[in-house]
Amino acid sequence: MSRVRRTAAFVALWHFLRGQNRPGAPSLTTRMVGAVTSGRWDGMGKSRLALMGLAVLYLLSPVDLVPEGLLLAIGLVDDVVVATWLAGSALDGTERFIDWENAQPQV
Repeated sequence: MSRVRRTAAFVALWHFLRGQNRPGAPSLTTRMVGAVTSGRWDGMGKSRLALMGLAVLYLLSPVDLVPEGLLLAIGLVDDVVVATWLAGSALDGTERFIDWENAQPQV
């Protein structure tokens, strides 16, 4: 991935995490989730979207499959794996969604 595309992907991730593009406009997250659930955009399946939601809940949840208190650094590995997968999926999904959205005819 080129440096420009990587920078654009991180900007897209920032907007995705921040939840808005400009004041008063629907957020990128809202637009992407709406397009996936309505079936307008088939670049991401509903199952992947659901897994991303579960990953967010897992990272925010106080319950952990591998507790850090008992296994120290090894207990952090599951969180890192989930966070890495989530970030990669969000970067990939938002980049493809933005490309798709920009290709749509303006109404």
